[in-house]
Amino acid sequence: MRPATLAAAVGVILMGCTNAPAEPSAPTERPATAVATAVATLAEPEELTAGLEAPWGLTFLPDGTALVSERISGRILRVPADGGDARTVGVVPDVDVSSEGGLLGIVASPGFDEDRTVYASVSGADENRIVALTIADDFGSLAVERVLLDGIRTADRHHGGRIVIGPNGHLWIGTGDAFEPENAAAADSLNGKILRIATDGSVPADNPEDSPIFSGGHRNVQGIAFGPDGTAYASELGHRTWDEVNVLRPGQDYGWPETEGVAGDTGVAPIATLHPDDASPSGLAHAAGSLWIGALGGQRLWQLPVDDGTATAEPIDHLVGTYGRIRTVEVAPDGALWLVTSNTDRATWGGTDPRPGDDRILRVEVLEPAS
Repeated sequence: MRPATLAAAVGVILMGCTNAPAEPSAPTERPATAVATAVATLAEPEELTAGLEAPWGLTFLPDGTALVSERISGRILRVPADGGDARTVGVVPDVDVSSEGGLLGIVASPGFDEDRTVYASVSGADENRIVALTIADDFGSLAVERVLLDGIRTADRHHGGRIVIGPNGHLWIGTGDAFEPENAAAADSLNGKILRIATDGSVPADNPEDSPIFSGGHRNVQGIAFGPDGTAYASELGHRTWDEVNVLRPGQDYGWPETEGVAGDTGVAPIATLHPDDASPSGLAHAAGSLWIGALGGQRLWQLPVDDGTATAEPIDHLVGTYGRIRTVEVAPDGALWLVTSNTDRATWGGTDPRPGDDRILRVEVLEPAS
């Protein structure tokens, strides 16, 4: 059984985890010297745009502008690189809105200038799907080009919805368990999984079991990011005990529903856990040697210093309560973080009264630690 040794700070546990893709090593308490490790800090945030309605995903384009998705309206908007009013590009068709479903994550093709393609996670009435969208040259309209993957069960809650492009050029997709925990453990379900597909919808040759499923046993993944060494990380919403930060390895089980964080003895151990009251993690990004994790219920930005798939210091919280719920965190071309707040999206739990101007996108410079 995995020991559940708790660290004292802010209800957080840090754990060591083996780099081997087979059985995880037992979690261990990190030595006190790790806390003194020099880590990046943040400058004061600046507001780039405001007045958004339930924004969810954000992706950067080659010209430095960004596209942002709105969950309930189904709109995709374009935000200038230096900030300013967000302009509507178009509305994604056939979006079915539920308590947590709608138009969720988006990511631009690396060849956007040539193919004008953006990939999106879309909730439907009968199933959720991953689609390729074509954006008009003048950014005045969009159209669904093709469906890359469907058959993802839908529900009122637990859609996952994050979609990113990995170092190998493939699409990585986080799905939720569709509010049926057994889906996460079922080998024939795409729910409660990390999925990996090529941008044409095919299954990469090095995927486990010739399937879109990269890993399983996840409750509700809303954050995926990669370190400079290619390590894949995910943030996962727990139930009532522990949220997780995981290192993703092919074909592995991450424990849900038998195990939540360190509450149980199944699956690969997370490299860090946070209490849901302090986190409920959504967006995830890697910059300056740390993971940056947007917190919904916790209404803050978490920083977790990492190296080669291991947490190297205790998590640090920033902007506690200052801007409310943080849905998405992305690294801009200049290395700054863009944060998307989620205060007008009152359908999901942990809501807060919108601030004047909500919702907004903030830019925060990451200050490298002194050498």
